[in-house]
Amino acid sequence: MSDATSGPPFEDVHAEYRWLRDERPVARDDDGPWRVALYEDVRHILKTHATYSSAVSRAVDDDGNARPSMLFSDPPVHSRLRDLVSRAFTPRQVAAQADAIEQRCERLVEGLASNDTGDIVKGLAAPLPVGVIATMLGVEDGDFEQFKRWSDAIFSNIGDILLATPNDAAVSASEQMNAYFLARIAELRTTPRNHLLSDLVHVETNEGRLTDPELLMFCALLLIAGNETTTSLIVGATRIFHEQPAVFDRLKRSPEAVPAFLEETLRYHSPFKMTIRRALHDVELRGQKISEGDLVLPLIASANRDERVFDRASEFVVDRNPNPHLAFGLGIHSCLGASLARLEGKIAVTSLLEHLDGIAISDFDPVELDGFGVPASIPVELRRAA
Repeated sequence: MSDATSGPPFEDVHAEYRWLRDERPVARDDDGPWRVALYEDVRHILKTHATYSSAVSRAVDDDGNARPSMLFSDPPVHSRLRDLVSRAFTPRQVAAQADAIEQRCERLVEGLASNDTGDIVKGLAAPLPVGVIATMLGVEDGDFEQFKRWSDAIFSNIGDILLATPNDAAVSASEQMNAYFLARIAELRTTPRNHLLSDLVHVETNEGRLTDPELLMFCALLLIAGNETTTSLIVGATRIFHEQPAVFDRLKRSPEAVPAFLEETLRYHSPFKMTIRRALHDVELRGQKISEGDLVLPLIASANRDERVFDRASEFVVDRNPNPHLAFGLGIHSCLGASLARLEGKIAVTSLLEHLDGIAISDFDPVELDGFGVPASIPVELRRAA
């Protein structure tokens, strides 16, 4: 029997989430995936991989074999891949990027602030993290623009790439990027270089060195883990500055509050609205019987505004403490790029505060901004600092 989630007309997605939390905390439309709205349940699903599996992707290579994937695997496959990929996000690796991030960010914000109008995505939120990832992967300076185009094509279709059928542009971008990195990997096997990808080409594991498909998986995952989260965080911060200009003024007077501001931005405008799992066996949740094999969507954005956990959950509270949001996930699949995103977000927001007296989004459309992923372009109006 269908437990339909359809309800009254909703003015925005967060009104729908609120209705789900109150009326249908675990529900589905017909035979679609189960949507889970409450913080307690979302947290439980994220940390219980023995019941709710991440092995949901059906992606295969040209030979019909499952592609190596850390996002869509469970232990022990996941454990080995995460151990390798986590080398990119150790405290030392992240700290080592700080100076380069600051220099790159300063150039981008100076360029953005040189005019009365600009584009926060194209001018800062996208090129900043892409540049950092390109450096970590050893992308040559002359190849950066091509790498950026591949990244844009992939992220414009990221949902279908992960779970469905990507469009032709995304397929072409992925193939070209794979060919690029396969050529670089071949060079690095004979001529090591001083960057992260070279280190991984030569690392020895209990099962020997990484294969080409595993290294390509690493490149793609680094692009995802170290790119989209930061882009979304910077856009979320810009949205807060548009919606609540007083917050910008407060941070300009008290920049030490930026870290807490970023955590609240992550809660209030979660970079990833949901994730996906598959039930490994029959299970009951809030009186609903979820069958083995059913897809489950933990609604992270809903959990992060759950009134049962967060006081004044629908309000943006700059200095909220504690703030146990789930924006970076939980458990074995918690976001590897969290520390890098926080660092890049702090540097970007601090630079915006130094160079501007205000920023507003042109033709503000909250429905578009609450959608899956970040729009390719978000024009903004800028008030340069005196």
